[in-house]
Amino acid sequence: MASPSSAASSPHSTMQFLSSLLSQRGPNALPYSEDVKLLIRQHLLNLMQELPSLRAKPASFVHNDGTSANLLQVDGTVPMTFHGASYNIPVIIWLLESYPKAPPRVFVSPTKDMIIKRPHKHVDASGMVSLPYLQSWFYPRSNLADLARALSSMFSQDPPLFSKPSSPSSNHRTNSAASPASGAFASYTSSPLSSPARPHMQPVPPSPHRTDSPGSMSSSRLPSSRHSHTENGRSGHTDSPSEVFRRNAINSLVERLKQDTSELRKAREKDLDELFTVQSHLKQRKDQLNQGIQNLQQEKGSLEQQLQILRTNTDLLGNWLKEQGKPSLEVDVDDAFLPYDALSKQMLESTSVDLALEDVLYSLDKAVQEGSVPVDVYLKQVRSIAREQFFHRAISAKIQACQIQIHLVCSHIDYAVEPQLIPKHP
Repeated sequence: MASPSSAASSPHSTMQFLSSLLSQRGPNALPYSEDVKLLIRQHLLNLMQELPSLRAKPASFVHNDGTSANLLQVDGTVPMTFHGASYNIPVIIWLLESYPKAPPRVFVSPTKDMIIKRPHKHVDASGMVSLPYLQSWFYPRSNLADLARALSSMFSQDPPLFSKPSSPSSNHRTNSAASPASGAFASYTSSPLSSPARPHMQPVPPSPHRTDSPGSMSSSRLPSSRHSHTENGRSGHTDSPSEVFRRNAINSLVERLKQDTSELRKAREKDLDELFTVQSHLKQRKDQLNQGIQNLQQEKGSLEQQLQILRTNTDLLGNWLKEQGKPSLEVDVDDAFLPYDALSKQMLESTSVDLALEDVLYSLDKAVQEGSVPVDVYLKQVRSIAREQFFHRAISAKIQACQIQIHLVCSHIDYAVEPQLIPKHP
């Protein structure tokens, strides 16, 4: 696995480094939910793209209760502008287990020759930062890039760090040495003529990697360039064609291997993203299935309770029948349903005859197919039964229309209308 410094050299390597961190399994796995790991990676990429001075790495975080966890840590500097000059404030951002649904934990990290300004509106004595943006953190709208902008704005309004008081001789030595650790951040000095809270900003010293002037760099590299040129000129006269061919073949194979490795890495990263997406969908389906199983278990319990009540009522009813001396009840099917009025009774009769005639026609069809009834007898009977069925269906339709009309009339007047029977066919 690449180191954080090497992983941050390009967006592609940074993405690969973060993907490898978030996809780890076993005791070194990061304790974040699987459905938000892609969002965490995107937050970190956006943050480091906007502020390249910040780096992400895994580190051990100790909670207030003494327990430790392997979490993602973002450390580096956040730029600020004070009195027209630009400075950097060292910060550490911890992504807790509940991130991004809960805000991260932010601390300022002063160097050994700096202390935290007291009192400060948004930074306590331990360096913990409290911002309105953190207090109003809202998932999934809030992100690390906006948090960095809020930190830069707050630091510009009220710098949280200042340098420790020292003697004039030590100050002279420090200024002449131009230490990068003390000069890279906003500092404060106290004097009898000024208020202790008045900031005094020291200029940012040049980077240690840029101490050489262009002339010194070119002069230092010049001998090695001449030496390389001389060696190449000599090798051009001494190398054999086979050696040149071998060297060119090796270079060609190395280039092809690099290209194939790059393409394979891109394909694996794409597959990894797809697997993360599938894993998120599967987790959602798992939650839905668990919820469905829980609902079915609750419904099963309710049905079992109702079944128990029905069994109890059945036993009570059986005991009551035994006490009354009636072991069983015989109910006539024709008396099970009583019509409401004369029209309903006529409707019931017509419908019954219609269905009975339908059964007779079905039986005649079966009989003529089996050859039990001659065709001429079948046609005669069908003609007679169809005529009878037609009249009964016509009566049913008239009764239905009459019932609708009676219902409409009764809805507009206070008294009921006595229904009249529909005359049957001659």
